[in-house]
Parts: sequence; structure tokens; C-alpha cells
Amino acid sequence: MVIKPKIRGFICTNAHPMGCAENVRQQIAYVKQQPTVSPAPKKVLVIGCSTGYGLASRITAAFGAGAATIGVCFEKPPTEKKTATAGWYNTAAFHQQAEQADLYYHTINGDAFSDECKADVIERIKADLGQVDLVIYSLASPKRRDPKTGEVYSSTLKPVGQTYTTKTYDTDKDRVHDVTLEPANDEEIANTVKVMGGEDWELWLSALHEAGVLAPNCRTTAYTYIGKKLTWPIYGHATIGRAKEDLDRAAAALNERYQDIQLQAWVSSLKALVTQASSAIPVMPLYISLIYKVMKEEGTHEGCIEQIYRLFTEGLYAESATLDEQRRLRMDGKETNDATQAKIEALWDQVEQDNFHQLADYEGYHSDFLRLFGFGLENVDYDADVDPVVNW
Repeated sequence: MVIKPKIRGFICTNAHPMGCAENVRQQIAYVKQQPTVSPAPKKVLVIGCSTGYGLASRITAAFGAGAATIGVCFEKPPTEKKTATAGWYNTAAFHQQAEQADLYYHTINGDAFSDECKADVIERIKADLGQVDLVIYSLASPKRRDPKTGEVYSSTLKPVGQTYTTKTYDTDKDRVHDVTLEPANDEEIANTVKVMGGEDWELWLSALHEAGVLAPNCRTTAYTYIGKKLTWPIYGHATIGRAKEDLDRAAAALNERYQDIQLQAWVSSLKALVTQASSAIPVMPLYISLIYKVMKEEGTHEGCIEQIYRLFTEGLYAESATLDEQRRLRMDGKETNDATQAKIEALWDQVEQDNFHQLADYEGYHSDFLRLFGFGLENVDYDADVDPVVNW
């Protein structure tokens, strides 16, 4: 079939297998051009490995450090009449590239929140790797089923304490407008912490440790976004912010709990980028379009792969990584420094419907959005007839 993007609101409902493969190849090529990660992990588990920062983490571990990788994702396979999800095609492309490079890989497609998935991963680690020395936690999901009770929790994107009104950009209608978000109630806050907080990260490390598959001096990190003034009402003083506080709690608890193997756990704060998750969050399409404009002019813009390569070399495996007061690894400084934020705030105050496309880099935002699903890449013939069925 000839595959063209089908965009509905803030999501794309299809994906292009050749485009996704090209996107993966480009990220691998970038990592190969950089110095080898050293010291480096050798056996890596990436929980949430198929898109965005998780995919970039797997690519950096494999092609930047020569590591064996086991990935966990939850992706829909293709049929003859319908494309797979982008993460399916990304993973297929990663497998192909790892095979050619003679790198060990294995991917488990399942619900990472479930006990069954954790057991499958442990069985695979025992059989093929023995132990892992790095665990990346990069899950982004709107819902989570508690493995003990079976109850399904849903996250909510709302402020805490008071109503919040701000500007946003509707990508579907090409419209800058105000949006008012009502404050979350206690149940919504608790449910968001259940989905996006540190509990499942802890459950993973507990299961891995109990099974004896965490190597001595194992490192682990969970990814977060903190932001600054413009995004604090939705990321900081909000339901997501409460979940992020719980991630900090979990990191401290992991460091305390697993001193027997000298586990090192951090939350890693990364910069704002177009991801399938961020596209759904009010404020973010407008904010990201503005930071793209400012950071590209400054020459400081980075995508997922550049951020994660720096995380490995300047954070996780650096002799003296920069930590904030909460002991987070901070890789977002090029975005959150005062000078850059001042420029973004000035644009934020000015931007309105008539000047949005002049003041913001929406073209860059939209291009990155399409790339998530394998569209808009050079070297790909989008008029060609392609088979949507790609197997792992």
C-alpha cells in the first residue's frame, strides 16, 4: 500500500515502516560518529524501548557502548490492511541493525506493568545474559493496571490547588487560544501518581533484585521533565508534578534499599521535545515550538539521541556528574538556563494567532512530530507501494 500520514488531533494513527527504519538508522549513525561510551554498560534492560528517549537509550547502549540489550515495549503488530504502530517498526529496524552489527538483542512485547512481563524478562536475562548492569525506565502510558489488585488507574493532566488559564496551540485547528484547566481532586492526584510515579520502577527493581539478575554496582534511571516557569503550572504545581515528586522518592528508596549490590539510582531530567506523550499535554505544543525557535538560533537544540548520548557520557557514566538538590541528573540545562528562558518568556508574552508562525518554529515541531511515525524523512519514497507487514 501507499502510506500517507493520518493525523487525528495530537496523534497519528498510522506509521511508515521504511520511514521508521530510516529514523532509526539516522540515530544509529549519529551515535557511531561519537566517541565510544566509556566506561560503559555491557548488559542493558530498557523498559519502554520503542520510541523517543527509550529508543534513543537502547541505540546508545548498543551502538555507543556495544552493549547487549533487552527491551520491553507494548506495540501493535501490522496486518495486510493496517500499519503497525511506529514503535513496532522502530523495534524491527533496531533488530535488523543490531543483527548486522553482531549485537545481542531481544525484545518482549507486553504490558510492562504486569507481573507476567517482569517474569518473562527475568527468565530471558537468566537464560541469555545472567545479569544486567543498567536498567532504563522510560515508560509513558496514560493508564496502569495494578498487578496485585487488577484495578486500572488513569492519569490526569490538571493543576493542583487552583484553576489555571494559559495560552496553548491547537495543532488540529492551527489556532493559538487560551485554555482553562480545572484543578484536580484528591482521587485524580492519587491516580496520576499511581500511573506516572515511581511505584512500578520500584516493582521492577524489586523483582530483578529478588531474582538475582542485577549486577553489582548496577545503575538505574527513570526519565522525567521538570521545565521552568512557563510549564510549572502543568508540570510542577500539577498532577504530573506530584508524580514526579514520587519518582524522586523512589530513587532515594532504591539507593537505600539495595546497598547490598551498591545500586545507584537517579531520576534524569531531560529537555522538552516532541514525543507522543508531550503532544497530548496542554501548553506543550506552543512551548516546544517556541523553545525550538530560540534553541536553534542559539545552536543549542538537541533531539532525543543527542540528549541521551550526553546522558550516558556526562551523567550516568561520568566521573563527576552534575546533580541538582534532589540528586537528579540534569541534562536540560541548555533549555532551562535563565538566559534562554528569558528569550522564551518574551516570545510567550508576544505570541498570538496572527504572529505564531513568525515567532515560533512550528515547522520544526510538526516535522519532528511526523518523524515519530516515520514520515517526512529524506531518502524515503512516500509514493512507493510498501508492504506494511514487517516482522521482528
